[in-house]
Amino acid sequence: MENSTDKIDRILAQWRRERPDLDVAQMGVIGRVGRLRAILMAEMDRVFKQHDLNGASFDVLATLRRSGPPYALSPSQLIEWTMVTSGTMTNRLDKLEEAGLITRQRNPEDGRGFVVALTPHGFELIDAAVTDHVANQHRLLDGLNTDELDQLDGLLRKWLGAVSAQTGSDK
Repeated sequence: MENSTDKIDRILAQWRRERPDLDVAQMGVIGRVGRLRAILMAEMDRVFKQHDLNGASFDVLATLRRSGPPYALSPSQLIEWTMVTSGTMTNRLDKLEEAGLITRQRNPEDGRGFVVALTPHGFELIDAAVTDHVANQHRLLDGLNTDELDQLDGLLRKWLGAVSAQTGSDK
């Protein structure tokens, strides 16, 4: 399979034929990353839907779950970890609260603000969803052995760091 060609190889061949003055090798990497992103997002969404979730609701619930007991964070902490705006977070929290998956409680530390906490139902749901999500990730990466996974992970980390530094984006 390593020597097989794909649609992106054919696109690159066309560009090389039409514009031999351009080095289009990077177009292959970017194209494959883009294609992988589309496939991976669709496959993750399929798993989330099995639990009546979407990517946004999964993100909030998973962030609360991995925070550890008492599975509660302030809205600003959730915004920091999920990298969305406060308006977007409010909308997500409203929907999750309406579904009975989270509650908003007075912040025990200062009494002024509030924290967002998983309900028992939210805890059970996200635990089941995370289990299926991890199994799905294993399935999606099954074509690579352990050494290849480690190498890919390291290269992606390095590339993400370089692009983040270059663009001023958060890692």
